[in-house]
Amino acid sequence: MEHWYLFLLAGLVAGIVSSLFGVGAGIVMVPLLTLVFCFGQKNAQGTALMVMIPMVIVGAVRYKLNPDIEINMAVSGLMAIGGVAGAIIGSQLVFNISPIVLKRMFGIFIILAGINILLKTRKPQVAAPPSTEQVSGEEQNGI
Repeated sequence: MEHWYLFLLAGLVAGIVSSLFGVGAGIVMVPLLTLVFCFGQKNAQGTALMVMIPMVIVGAVRYKLNPDIEINMAVSGLMAIGGVAGAIIGSQLVFNISPIVLKRMFGIFIILAGINILLKTRKPQVAAPPSTEQVSGEEQNGI
């Protein structure tokens, strides 16, 4: 690997962006791998997912250890179960989609996500996310 340091730099940028903004590093990694390193779309996606495993573990643990941040473990667990099921389904679906269609779908996803973020930043946040006790109480009340 002639330019190994560029991959290291790309990983560094992806790790910073992922932890700083709480986004999957694929938003950074997939475009970098396809545009800069000339990976095919599916190879870039698979590589980005593999890179995220250790990065996500470290980022999640550091957030959990921060006393100023409350992580709702029940919500996290439920979303993780859904996420694993979704990853199984999504990774199966990707095999039947052409790389060009996949690249376009990814581009549309990034654009829509960006528009959504820009529009939502104009609204002030009113309430914090529910804590474990609030979720349990709401469930008991049938909400």
